[in-house]
Amino acid sequence: MGKKYKEKYKEIIFPQDEQKHKHIIEWWYFNGNLKSKNGKSFSYMNCLFFTNPKKVDISFLKNIPLNDLYFSHYLLSNNKDKFESKINPICLMDKNSFTKPLLWAGYDNDCFIKEVSPFKYHIINDFVDLFLESEKDPLLLGGKGFLDLKIKTTFYYSLTRLKTTGIVKDNNKWVQVDGLSWMDHQWAQTPLTKDDKWIWFSIQLNNNCEIVCFVYGEEVKTFHASMLNEKNKIETTEKVEIIPKEKKYKNIKTGDYYCLEYTIRIPDFDLEIETEPFKKEQEMIFGNIKYWEGGIKVKGKLKNKKVEGIGFSELLTSPRSGLVKNLFDRLKSNPIKNIKEVTDIGAKSIYIINEKIQKKF
Repeated sequence: MGKKYKEKYKEIIFPQDEQKHKHIIEWWYFNGNLKSKNGKSFSYMNCLFFTNPKKVDISFLKNIPLNDLYFSHYLLSNNKDKFESKINPICLMDKNSFTKPLLWAGYDNDCFIKEVSPFKYHIINDFVDLFLESEKDPLLLGGKGFLDLKIKTTFYYSLTRLKTTGIVKDNNKWVQVDGLSWMDHQWAQTPLTKDDKWIWFSIQLNNNCEIVCFVYGEEVKTFHASMLNEKNKIETTEKVEIIPKEKKYKNIKTGDYYCLEYTIRIPDFDLEIETEPFKKEQEMIFGNIKYWEGGIKVKGKLKNKKVEGIGFSELLTSPRSGLVKNLFDRLKSNPIKNIKEVTDIGAKSIYIINEKIQKKF
């Protein structure tokens, strides 16, 4: 089963544990589904990562001459014909980041995550400028915010129902939106391992219940679901069925297949729902790591009552070498047509990393 990476449980305390920890990997993740006044729908994601590149064991990061490395991923989709994403392999951090009483991180000059008062946030990146306010207490996954994933442990809490207002950039025009967001904060004393694959969902139902559920691992699988019910009480279970439907989406550029529709059954919650993405073309590419990320709609039954809702899905299921193999297969089959894209992807990644290292020093 390989090496295990486990640490002891320590109680999560707010607001202290909203800040950065001295762990190998950590992230502050926001997603949301929003609508404009004319009814146009949008899905967004904003995630800031922190890691120790010498210990995390990500091949294209471990030789970077830094002990503390931040990087960011974010996206915006109008759920029809437009999907934009940006990945910064190295973020230049404002010197005041993680030094204030509440969560505050500034990076890459004009991006930031600012907690203006407890569990009330302002986030900005190239695509969004949003204000988020939590309507419920934090959901501590597993009941105490600490999960044993069999080969590793992780601290993990969520803010599951964030009332959201602000603006998003739609075809170079900023439009007003409102809706719901979700926030995850997770940290672990572990490198990336070959078992780091998952199918993950955040779900916001129209009866004021929210659920996070996932299957983690490939050789050794861990199933988990935590729910914050309508009375703001946490329910948790490992009896989870995540059943992929037969339809699959193929990304033409990378050759990766993803199942994007699922049936989720959680008997201890008396829940059965179906999930469907708003938009299919939403693969994120970070070096040799690829994953699908996007908004979903859900419907089904909870305690024998019909429910529907919205959420997000994150799918890291493909082999990490697939991108390079697919690009060079395409280069071999049609060198004149595809050489520019293969060259551009490699050159752009090297240029961004080198440029930001030079600025750092």
